[in-house]
Amino acid sequence: QLQLVESGGGLVQPGGSLRLSCEASGFTSEYAIGWFRQAPGKEREGVSCIASSDGSPNYADSVKGRFTVSRDNAKSTVYLQMNNLKPEDTGVYYCGAAAGWVTASGCLHPIYDYWGQGTQVTVSS
Repeated sequence: QLQLVESGGGLVQPGGSLRLSCEASGFTSEYAIGWFRQAPGKEREGVSCIASSDGSPNYADSVKGRFTVSRDNAKSTVYLQMNNLKPEDTGVYYCGAAAGWVTASGCLHPIYDYWGQGTQVTVSS
């Protein structure tokens, strides 16, 4: 059973940066990895992901140009670098892992088999 652990959340001022980490046990490069977030009173939404089909990244329109997703297979870890953070980026951030063939267009959807416990990101002055 794959286990995922997120870290790196915290309180940051608008315009600041954070780097989230998602460390997996039993992790393989064949998994698609997605980052999702959930704000209070809202549904969970896809933020960014890495496809298992070809390793391509994908981003929600709201974070394009500000967030960068990357993976280090040797460390079984996926990162989400978040720059120029805005108050609307506030929420609990979760990473998910999906086995099988997942393309970049599909990996922003909640198709994941495994989820972490989440890490809180708060953007506020």
